[in-house]
Amino acid sequence: MASFKVTRRILLGTLAGGLAAGSGLTARAEDAWPSRMVRLISPYGPGGSNDISLRLLAEEFGRSLHQQFIVENKPGAGTRIANDLVAHATGDGYTILYVAAPYATAEALFGKLTYDRRDLQPVAMAVIAPLFLIISADAPFKTLPELIAYGKSKPDGLTFASPGAGSQPHLAGELLFRDAGVKGLNIPFRGDAASYTELLAGRVDATLTALPTALPYIQSGKFIVLGVASPERSALYPQAPTLREQGFPNVAAAGWYGFMVPSTTPRAIVDKLQAEILRALAVPAIKDRLTAQGLEVRAGSAAEFGRFIDSETQKWAGLIREAGLKGE
Repeated sequence: MASFKVTRRILLGTLAGGLAAGSGLTARAEDAWPSRMVRLISPYGPGGSNDISLRLLAEEFGRSLHQQFIVENKPGAGTRIANDLVAHATGDGYTILYVAAPYATAEALFGKLTYDRRDLQPVAMAVIAPLFLIISADAPFKTLPELIAYGKSKPDGLTFASPGAGSQPHLAGELLFRDAGVKGLNIPFRGDAASYTELLAGRVDATLTALPTALPYIQSGKFIVLGVASPERSALYPQAPTLREQGFPNVAAAGWYGFMVPSTTPRAIVDKLQAEILRALAVPAIKDRLTAQGLEVRAGSAAEFGRFIDSETQKWAGLIREAGLKGE
């Protein structure tokens, strides 16, 4: 039987060849993305502006990339359930977070989290959702001053619905309580739909909400809009005065949504996903449908989105400390 001597040169050559082959396989996997179904994780329940806009974009991604993009709703814990799921997911581009504004306030409100912000990386900013102060048309008050006076007349103050602890409506509501000098209780629900049910039933006094899901109730006369929590009136509903106009300059907030992935996701996939998101947001029909849902397109690159998140985190952390707010 012939003998075969494994020399150091042969061994090193074999190892190098294996590494090169592995690198080639990785590159091909990244280039082929997406080659199977992609999960888009929504931190809220069905029916809200986050869910509506994500499903619209998922359809566009599927048409463009010829792959199935499915939306999975993972509501609860002020969006931390969804954040945690994606932060601990495999960084292969097949689990994507449609991140919402509470991401920037979670640590200030709740302290140590089950995930590290460094476990997620921004991909692209998507949309802004201006927040409107809404009451039931059957409420015993019809204006913001009347709402405040009503709260001051009650020993327990006002009850205020929000789509979750740490959400922008929650924080803006708390600021309104503080600046108006009225007691208030924030009651978190899993999404806008549940908040509206309680508002219509008269079990809560008011809520701050994005326009999309509230608009049918407004148009049917079931809800009254008292104002918008933006520095300027929104083109989406210009008849609503700003809260600043009505004497509350600090009560300014908006919902926002964008895309993040695990920090281990290869740069090639992040770049490809970013390009697809920005392309979809620039499609006129997509922009029109988002506007019709009460959302303002605010497309931004990964770098721009990262700076925005850092700015929001710093701004709200200061206000949370000042107001002494704590998540539950």
